[in-house]
Amino acid sequence: MKSKLYPPIKPYNQFYLNVSKLHTIYVEESGSPNGKPVIFLHGGPGGGIEKIYRQYFNPKLWRIIIFDQRGCGKSIPHAELRENNTWNLIKDIESIRKYLKIKKWVIFGGSWGSTLALSYAIKHSKYCKALILRGIFLLRKEEIDWFYQEGCSYIYPDQWEKYISVIEKKDRKNLLKAYYKKLTSKDKFIRIKAAQAWSKWEASTSKLIPHKKSLHHFDDDNVAEAFARIECHYFINKGFFESDGWILNNIHKIKNIPNVIIQGRYDVVCPMKSAWDLHKKWKKSNLIIIDAAGHSMLEKDIQNKLIEYTDRFIKY
Repeated sequence: MKSKLYPPIKPYNQFYLNVSKLHTIYVEESGSPNGKPVIFLHGGPGGGIEKIYRQYFNPKLWRIIIFDQRGCGKSIPHAELRENNTWNLIKDIESIRKYLKIKKWVIFGGSWGSTLALSYAIKHSKYCKALILRGIFLLRKEEIDWFYQEGCSYIYPDQWEKYISVIEKKDRKNLLKAYYKKLTSKDKFIRIKAAQAWSKWEASTSKLIPHKKSLHHFDDDNVAEAFARIECHYFINKGFFESDGWILNNIHKIKNIPNVIIQGRYDVVCPMKSAWDLHKKWKKSNLIIIDAAGHSMLEKDIQNKLIEYTDRFIKY
């Protein structure tokens, strides 16, 4: 299947925004300065910006805003865990909106980006025109356990062996806790070794048909460290939510926001059950299941469906 990606473009505006005494985030704008504003929320947390993200939007019609969340990408300080939680990131999104003088915008997010998009919308629904979501992650205990303790391990036992190999056998009953200890070690060698194993576990399971190219992204120690440290920090703290099902419990607050949920049926990183649970609770949600796909937004069927909906949602 041919990709519907728009041609590569460069940002027309790049800047750093001080969001606290500790954190400064990198923000960029591309597309049309007079276009409909959309904010792209990347995954992880800790994933950072990729140039290809700009290509999911018609550059003549959209004003595309993307930022590196706290501690990752070009944001500083690198891999910093202090003052880094869901509510800080929601404040950062609001800081960007106010700085750019945007009244309302479309929110685009996949994987952790869907968690953040839903959480932001629940807190600030009046600023949301529409939601484009992919690979739903509600950050519940069952989802974390499935991917990082037991479940996905039955589908990818070969890759699972590599993931647990850096953890001593006596500590494997709680892999999240064991990884957190290593990822926050003062010894950089220990941190990087754990970060590489953590990051490549996710990369090796993200597509229906695995591709070695997915792993190369994490050959960069800085990329792997930010990704693994920040993810593990959020997950061991249960997303900093008040309750395990916080998003579902508050979904009524965004019941009338136009939306689409695009979900790969064979997504093992963020299994379809979460998208289904969200769809059942969110009565006006539009769930589209991509049968021949896993988790990655780079898989052609998911990619093309996302672009179809960014084209459609320009009407908002």
